[in-house]
Amino acid sequence: MTSIVFYFQAHQPYRLARFERSDVGGGKPIFDDAENERILRRVAERCYLPMNALLREAIESTGGAFRASFSLSGTLLLQLEAWAPEVLDSWSELFDTGCVELLCETSMHSLAALTEPAEFRSQVEQQQALLKRLFGIEPTAFRNTELILDENVARAVEGLGFEVLLGEGTELLLGQRPATRAWLPHGCKRLALLLRSYAYSDDIAFRFSDRSWPAYPLLADTFAGWLDEVPVHEPFIGLFMDYETFGEHQAEDTGIFEFMRRLPDEILARRRFDFATPTEVARRHPPRARLPIPRTFSWADAERDLSAWLGNPMQRAASDALYALREPVQATGDDQLLATWRRLSTSDHVYYMATKFESDAEVHEYFSPHEHPHAAFVTFMHVLADLEQRTTRALESADLSSATAPASPSVKRTR
Repeated sequence: MTSIVFYFQAHQPYRLARFERSDVGGGKPIFDDAENERILRRVAERCYLPMNALLREAIESTGGAFRASFSLSGTLLLQLEAWAPEVLDSWSELFDTGCVELLCETSMHSLAALTEPAEFRSQVEQQQALLKRLFGIEPTAFRNTELILDENVARAVEGLGFEVLLGEGTELLLGQRPATRAWLPHGCKRLALLLRSYAYSDDIAFRFSDRSWPAYPLLADTFAGWLDEVPVHEPFIGLFMDYETFGEHQAEDTGIFEFMRRLPDEILARRRFDFATPTEVARRHPPRARLPIPRTFSWADAERDLSAWLGNPMQRAASDALYALREPVQATGDDQLLATWRRLSTSDHVYYMATKFESDAEVHEYFSPHEHPHAAFVTFMHVLADLEQRTTRALESADLSSATAPASPSVKRTR
C-alpha cells in the first residue's frame, strides 16, 4: 500500500507600511494593518473557507479515508484571530475529525534556524504554545520555513522532540535515491525525514492552469493515473504545496476546486493507495537508511537553495542588520519591541528583495507588495532604523530609571 501524503502550508506575513527616511523616529506604524486585513479576508474568501469545507466533505464522503496535514504560520494565525476568527473555527473542525494533522514550524516563518539557534528554539516554543492555545494540539511533526533543511536543522528539530521533519525531494539532495521513502538525516538518531515529490506537487501548484502545458487541462483521473506509475513497493508520495494554491494562485475558474473534489475518489479507486498524515507514515515505515545532507536545501526556485532569501548583497545586508538588532531589543525587556522585531524576521521581507530572472522572478514579483526589489530593501532598512531608535530610547530610559532610583534604606541590625 502506497500512502498519499497531502501537506498544505498556509501563511500570510505582516506586510510593511510605506516607510520613508523622513518617517524614521516619527512614531509611524511599521505594518500596514489595513492592507494586511484586506488581503487576509480576500484569501480567506477565495481559499481558506472553501477549501476547508471541501476537505471536510472529502473526509466525510470517504468515511475518514481521506487524510491531510497542515502547517499554519503564527503570523497567519494571529491575523486570523484578529480579523477572521471564523476561519480558525473551520480549521478546528478539520482537526477535530482526527483525519488532519497539524505540524509545527517557527512562529514567524523565519530564517532563525540558519543564524540564531536560541531564537529558533524560542519561535518554535512560541508556535507550540499558540497551537496549544488555539487548537489544543501538540504537534509531533515539523516543517521548517520553506522546507529549509540541512543537518544542523535536522538535529535541532530532533532535539526539540519532534518525530518527523519535512523536506524537498530534489535530485540535488537525493541523487538517484527515491523521495518516496523515509530517511534518517545524517547526525540524527530517530528523526524521520519525509520528502516532497516535487514533480507531482508542482503539477498541481504551478502547472495546473498553464494552457501551454501539454497536459492541460489536468483532470483528476489523469493525475491519479500518473501516481499509479510509482512502483508499488514505495511507502508514500509526498504532495506538498502552498494552501493558497487553491483559489488564490490557481483561481476557482481554472477548475482547481473541482479537481480536488474528484481526486480522493480517483485515488482510492486504485486500491493500492490510501491517504496518511506525515506522522502516520513515519510510524508505519520508519527510516532504514541514513541520508547525508551536504548543504542547505529548500523548496524555493530552480536552485532549491537559500538564494531566494540570501542570494544578493541587499538580502544579506538586511538579514545581518536584523539579527544584529536582536540582542539590544531583547535587552529592553519590552515585549512589544520584541514582537515587532520578530515580525520583521519573517522570511517574506528578504524574499521581496530577490533579483532573479525568468520564471523565478515572476514568482517573487507576484508575492511582493513593493514596486521592485530595491524598494523592498530601502523600506525594510528604514523600518529597521526606526526600530533601532525605539530600542535605543528604551535602553536609555531603563538606564536612567536605574540611575535615579532611590537607594534601598540601610537597616541597622541589633542583637
